[in-house]
Amino acid sequence: MELQFSYLALCGILSHSLMGQGAGSADRQACDGRAGMESDIEHMLRRLLRPLVAYLMRRGLGYIAFRDLLKRVYVDEALRGHEGDEAPTDSQISVVTGINRREVKRLREIATHPDTAEPRDRMAGVNAAARVVGTWVSAAAFRGPDGAPLPLTTRGEGDDPGFDALLRAAKVDVRARTVIEELERAGVVERLADDRLRLLRTAFTPTEPREKLLFLGANVGDHMRSAFHNLAGETPVFIERALFHNGIGASRLNAARPVLSDMADRLLRQCNEQLLEGNLASTDAAGGDPEREALRRLRLGVYYYETDADDRP
Repeated sequence: MELQFSYLALCGILSHSLMGQGAGSADRQACDGRAGMESDIEHMLRRLLRPLVAYLMRRGLGYIAFRDLLKRVYVDEALRGHEGDEAPTDSQISVVTGINRREVKRLREIATHPDTAEPRDRMAGVNAAARVVGTWVSAAAFRGPDGAPLPLTTRGEGDDPGFDALLRAAKVDVRARTVIEELERAGVVERLADDRLRLLRTAFTPTEPREKLLFLGANVGDHMRSAFHNLAGETPVFIERALFHNGIGASRLNAARPVLSDMADRLLRQCNEQLLEGNLASTDAAGGDPEREALRRLRLGVYYYETDADDRP
């Protein structure tokens, strides 16, 4: 048989095994099998780091650069763990991270310097464009009777709700001209002869390497947070499912690939439609209104990968 085996991995093997246990039970098992767990963590890290290290080497980024960044991340995460509490001392951070106290002090000074401080939101622009496209293809007010996205004028005319109304529905507080220029640059919209805007693609796909890296960090980062949330036995359990097939013929996969891509696109659009019903979805911060319910964010993603059958992860 061409298809050797397939299975569904539900929330990962490790996280799935913890779903029926309380955190205390999981912690006791971790303590009882400390050496085994350390071996499992090392194995997990090797698998996570291999594609990352391969990419860094292709980009000419060696171990020293990665090591220096890793130290900064350790200190940053240690500080995040104390948010809302009294600021920890350099010695406390040193104990938690294993980085010597003098180096901790240096890294904390760098983090607070205006010239090296992390920008507040590097993804603000691309997130806004992605939200506009997602609302355009999902919200009923911006689709025709056939379900296809309507061509829009800037301010709206007659039955045309207009691009300004789309920005309000997508919770994007940016000038229409700025967003339109970004969508045109990305090849997502075109301007028709009557000056209306027509959507060319049902998803915002970044074209610039910088934008692709931003989405990579956000998507993979949240995927890892979801997995570690489940692994810790926290509730609610987050969706983390993957379908694996080993040994599928290349010709069959060539035929299936566009079908799978279309199914993934429809799934995400249907999910967005569900969230947009009754204006359920919002990407704004809760702000300072004490009467307003606290807002949360979510990320639901679909990814696809294929390689030779003997190339194991």
